[in-house]
Amino acid sequence: MRIPSRLELLGLLDCVVLSLCERMRFDTDATTQVSMSVIEAGTNAIQHGHHRDPSRPVDVDFQMYPDRIEIRVHDTGPGFDLSSINGDATSPEHLLDPRGRGIFIMRACMDAVKYEFSASGTVCHLVKHRPPLGTEPPSV
Repeated sequence: MRIPSRLELLGLLDCVVLSLCERMRFDTDATTQVSMSVIEAGTNAIQHGHHRDPSRPVDVDFQMYPDRIEIRVHDTGPGFDLSSINGDATSPEHLLDPRGRGIFIMRACMDAVKYEFSASGTVCHLVKHRPPLGTEPPSV
């Protein structure tokens, strides 16, 4: 999927994610976690990678497997220093930071979050595993 770097198009991306999670038979919590993470990765690509330049597209690739979904969000921006991102956005010294929670949220919601930086830009690779069918936790 390719979208221009426009924040208002993230709703379209979310619709695709919700549809795929439904096909994967993710429960509500997992679907919400995947959705939040993909929207965050897309927001980062648009705002930080492309500085909201709609002429620069964001590419999103979805791969569905029997046990997981993998999503790659690619922008052509210069990348960033991953070690400079605050690791625990809930620590007292970062609680009032106006930014910097997105990667923390993605890492909390997904089973794997990896970044690849190259001359062609930045790729955020997200992975969410689905519990085997019939092993969903009991409802409360």
